[in-house]
This record gives sequence, structure tokens and C-alpha cells, in this order.
Amino acid sequence: MTRKINATPASPHWPAPQWLARGALHRMAWRDVGAPGGEPWLLLHGGPGSGCQPGLLTPFDLQRQRVIAPDQRGAGASLPRGNVARNHLAALVADLEALRRHLGLERWSLLAGSWGTVLALEYARTHPKRVQRLVLRGAFGLTRREIGGLLLPSQHHGKALQAPGQAWPIRANTPLPATLSDLEQLLQNDANSVTALRTQRGWALREMRDALHGMRRSLRHITGAQAAAQRRAWAQLQRQQRRALAQLLRPQAGKGDAKLWARYRVQVHYLRRRGFLRPRDQDAAVRHLARQAITVDWVHGCFDAICPPANSARWASMQQRITSDSTRLHRPACGHLAHEPAMAACLRSCVARFV
Repeated sequence: MTRKINATPASPHWPAPQWLARGALHRMAWRDVGAPGGEPWLLLHGGPGSGCQPGLLTPFDLQRQRVIAPDQRGAGASLPRGNVARNHLAALVADLEALRRHLGLERWSLLAGSWGTVLALEYARTHPKRVQRLVLRGAFGLTRREIGGLLLPSQHHGKALQAPGQAWPIRANTPLPATLSDLEQLLQNDANSVTALRTQRGWALREMRDALHGMRRSLRHITGAQAAAQRRAWAQLQRQQRRALAQLLRPQAGKGDAKLWARYRVQVHYLRRRGFLRPRDQDAAVRHLARQAITVDWVHGCFDAICPPANSARWASMQQRITSDSTRLHRPACGHLAHEPAMAACLRSCVARFV
């Protein structure tokens, strides 16, 4: 069953969402963008818990391609927002396959970023005959080092986290499992408590800090128009960071706090359980794709400070050892974010390769 609900403003390239009922509890929001008869693409957002945004459409030619952009369970416009009951990786995979059947598509290609690469690999492993090809940006390995880098205090980002440190309840000597348990327990409770508000705002600031770190490093290695565009993107994110810092210690809930609470409630639910994967499951998925000869473009910014570039390099190498014709590794001079100029250009090139 699908429903249209006019809950968000529509635009020519970002329509109001539709909803697909998934059991008695969840309704998955999704958008259908671009050419109705064009090459079908499934767009998977990061997070977990974030939701799709109009800016993620940049790599596509909407005159020739059709983009299906779902929000994962509990994320974005999906309902109920922030709900973690019956919310796990196998359920997300089943949601995507239900959406494909609902749309009557035989196969589609997948563009995924960050956490979305975890979901993309698992969907392709489970339903390889439904996948044309994959473009994976900034692959997330779900390692203790990556998860700890998101949550535990760090010394290599300068002064960017001094003010957020006032609101962050986790100390440097706290073990990662305890950190995740404490954050999950905090975010299960009242979203408007002072501690919860400051924690979720501090978490958002940590993500900005890491993104800015990667962007700043890339500026030392690029020149010309691309460098100018990257400086503009960096300055824009810095302005967002300053606004977020100004709101950090406010005791009252403000605009956007409910979205932050839902986002990080879902995110810690997945991080604490390592994405509901066992060790080496992602390696097994990559090997399976190679044996199925499914083409993968691994795109990873050289200066990514959130997901290590070694993730994509290792998996591309693993795939090449099985079949060299079905994998390509791209290393644009940028950080983690999809809208950074070098990343956006590389993604456009990958997505348009067979159009």
C-alpha cells in the first residue's frame, strides 16, 4: 500500500514523499525523481538515521535517469520518526526489495554514501539479480576505530571541539561499548531534557568538525576553479558550525532538535550493534559481488576524516583479485561529503558511464 501525504513542500526536482506501509508499525517514505522511463537508480542515504536530501541528486542527469530516493526506517520523512523497534539491517533490505516490486522494476543501479554503502552491499548480496551496478562513496567499514572516531574525544582537530566538549557526556577514557550504551540509554528517554539536547547538538557538531577537517586538508592539494569551489563549500559549512555552536548550550528545544534526536537515536541503535553485521560480512558481500560480476565504482575522498579511504582501497583490491573487469577505484581530492566539488564531479562521471 502506498499513500501520498502533503507533509513537506514539493519542488520540480524534489517532490513531496510517498509512503509504503511496511507491517503494522513502519511506513517508508520515498520519492520518485527524474525521467519516468529513464535508467532507474536507487539512492541510499548515509547516517544511519539521516534521510535523503535534494543535494544528493547532483550526480544524476534527471532528463535521462530516474532516481528512487527512500528514507530508511525511522529516518527522514519515514514514520514513525526515530523509531528503532523492528529496525535492523535485514528489515531495511526487505524494505528496498518491497519498493522495487511495488514500482515494477526488474533491476536498478545503486548510488550509496557512507552508511548507505553498508546497506547497498547487503542488498546486492541478498538480491544480486536485481542490481545492475553500484557506485559506492566513502565506504563505511563499521570498525571500532571508525565508530570510536565519531564518538570519543580526539586531539587532531584543533579547537573545533572545545565548545562541544562542554556538552559531550563521554570522557576520553570511556570504553567504546560503554559509550554506545550510555548514548543509547540517554536518547531513549526524553528528547527535550537538557542533557539530551546538548548531546545531540554536540554530536552534530562532531560530524561537522570531521567533515571540515577533511575539506581543509584537501585545500592544500587542489588549485584553480576546483579550489575556489571547495573554499566556498568549506566556508558554508563553517557558517553552519558557528550557528550550531551558538545554539549548543541553550536549555530549550529549538528548531531542528526533534530531527537531531530522531537521527541520533537511530544512529546509536545501529552503531551499538555494528550495523547488525558479523565481522567479515562486508568482505563476504564484496567477494559475492565479484563472483556475480556486478560492477562497482568505489569512490573515496583522499582526505576523508570520517571513513578511512583504506576501506574502499581494500575492497576494490579484493574484488579485483577475483575479477578485474568489474571494479574501479576513484580517489578524488576531497573529504567525505558528497557535495564537495571533486567528489560531485567524480560521482557524475561514474553515474553517467553507461548512460
